Amino acid sequence: MSDIFHAGISGARGRMGRAVSQVLDAREDVVVAVRFDRGETPDLKLCDVIIDFSTPEASVELARACAERGGPALVIGSTGLSPEQDALIEAAAEKIAIVRSGNFSLGLNILIGLVEHAAQRLDGRDWDIEVLETHHRRKVDAPSGTALMLGEAAANGRGRDLEDLKTAPYDGITGPREPGKIGFASLRAGGVIGEHTVLFGSEDELLTLSHSAIDRSLFAKGAVAAAAWVRNRRPGLYDMQDVLGFRQA
Repeated sequence: MSDIFHAGISGARGRMGRAVSQVLDAREDVVVAVRFDRGETPDLKLCDVIIDFSTPEASVELARACAERGGPALVIGSTGLSPEQDALIEAAAEKIAIVRSGNFSLGLNILIGLVEHAAQRLDGRDWDIEVLETHHRRKVDAPSGTALMLGEAAANGRGRDLEDLKTAPYDGITGPREPGKIGFASLRAGGVIGEHTVLFGSEDELLTLSHSAIDRSLFAKGAVAAAAWVRNRRPGLYDMQDVLGFRQA
């Protein structure tokens, strides 16, 4: 089997599509076979894998088309899909391999795996968990989607649902902190790309796990790493924890 693979880029003229193009063009083991945007019809047979940063509607249509012909594999970074669209992606993954993630940072996804393992091993009766995130002043949602991913990892480690453990923001006279809960705090300032910290605290010690994004190209590099990993996988819906080996695929 050749080490060189053929990739396509969906949403090629968007910000992430252009970033993915730059990363792929710099690699010697990839041939970019097609670049396309919504409304354009690519020749799917030219590709081993397609990296998709487009729109929910375009992602669903692309997944359907790939599933109908049994390939190529997909890496989907589009966000904001409805439950119905999620279900359509899951159905397509019965026929092709798909990696889907809300954050393709390799370092951040390592952090997610570490958080889940730490939460699994540190007793919730003794160890509090707080998730802190900082982003640029233009971000409109809080906590960030990535902060919620970290909270979900912590909740998974404790065998619980995040909605059962998530606390309301601290404000005013709140009373003592309830054991076993997961707290969130958000900061907005300047042009910060993204900083995330998960604090595990007991009466005797603190464990701090954190990640800082320095350049937005890291998301494109992670998506390309996912593409190289998924191109020869059996059908299924994967995420970056699979790509990084935290789960056996």
